Amino acid sequence: MADTTIKVNNNGSLTVQGEFKVVDKDGNEYNLGGRTIVSFCRCGRSNNKPFCDGSHRGHFEHEAVAFDLPPKK
Repeated sequence: MADTTIKVNNNGSLTVQGEFKVVDKDGNEYNLGGRTIVSFCRCGRSNNKPFCDGSHRGHFEHEAVAFDLPPKK
């Protein structure tokens, strides 16, 4: 199985690339039409949730810089 990468984009979406499936709250799988890269909305403005449609442009600011999470409790 290929690696799956999730990229946190500046001022925008989360891009997932690799082998993955996306399911809804009931476990039903979204038909991704053969895509191996999709972008997920982080701003809540997309009309295509959970997927990004670019509605965040000019309305969402976040500088994506990696950091270490604190230890698990």
